[in-house]
Amino acid sequence: MTIVKFPYHRLFLTCATMALAGCDTVLLNPSGDIAAREGQLIINSTLLMLLIIVPVIALTCGFAWRYRSSNRDARYDPEWSHSTLLELVIWSAPLMIIIALGAMTWISTHTLDPYRPLDRIDANRPVPADVKPLVIEVVALDWKWLFFYPEQGIATVNEVAAPVDRPIQFKITASSVMNSFYIPALAGQIYAMPGMETQLHAVINSAGDYEGFSANYSGAGFSHMRFRFHGLNDADFERWIARVKGSGEPLSRDAYLQLEKPSEREPVRLYSEVAPGLYQSILNLCVKPGTMCMSEMMKKKNVRPHEGAEHEHAGHAAGEEGAAAETAAASAATPDAAAAPEAHHHAH
Repeated sequence: MTIVKFPYHRLFLTCATMALAGCDTVLLNPSGDIAAREGQLIINSTLLMLLIIVPVIALTCGFAWRYRSSNRDARYDPEWSHSTLLELVIWSAPLMIIIALGAMTWISTHTLDPYRPLDRIDANRPVPADVKPLVIEVVALDWKWLFFYPEQGIATVNEVAAPVDRPIQFKITASSVMNSFYIPALAGQIYAMPGMETQLHAVINSAGDYEGFSANYSGAGFSHMRFRFHGLNDADFERWIARVKGSGEPLSRDAYLQLEKPSEREPVRLYSEVAPGLYQSILNLCVKPGTMCMSEMMKKKNVRPHEGAEHEHAGHAAGEEGAAAETAAASAATPDAAAAPEAHHHAH
């Protein structure tokens, strides 16, 4: 009788491969230069850490096998307590890896600073001196994304586009609660906070349709707070701008106040015009009529207490000088009254 063994290891590998087939490796294979450099940083950091992790795991398994209870040939030394060489290896290897990771972190923290304007399009091309970044103002709403194009005078909801190989400057804020603006193919995630403006400089190097979403939980509609990012060539981007201007409707302050209300699964909306200063009003939390803007409030708060005291002291001094001047004028007008006290003094 022949016994056939079932290849369980092949079944395991097949299942693992099928499971990984549905994974999107956009983090390690992005289409934007900033995201590509961040992905390379992840790979380099992982390889550095594996330099200590793999030997430790291998030595753990080796020691467990060598010093198993059934191995009578293994040397048993109950008096052993110290080895200078072993201590040197144990401490020096992790220390060198930590130094290398620290150096990588220091360099990448500055070169990949989201507030830092780009100095290159990709690894082989610097940013041309005559190219200005495309400014896109981003507002995180409940639960949708609003995008302003100040140079083009348009706005969109849950759809954004940019030309390939042109630097982009995102200015990001929120209307009510904190969210996180994230396009994995473009760059890392940046928080969007009400009353504050964060920034992100990035560039897309390949034309395509990419997903963006909020990476920070912000309430019931968070799961569907997604948008599409289109990387387009220059001609297609101009056509996209023309389509928005031709098929959209004006975004007034009243229309924004209606849009700001919480809603889920919001469809793409296009706005051909935008009310002047709307983004700044959103940033300063003063879209509603009669609301004081944060910028005005901060100007009033920035008046220092001692400056107010100096102004008050100056006012008192001016008042005293004015009173003295009035007294002098009255004395000049009535010389007899001024001379009377003097005569009374001589009489005494």
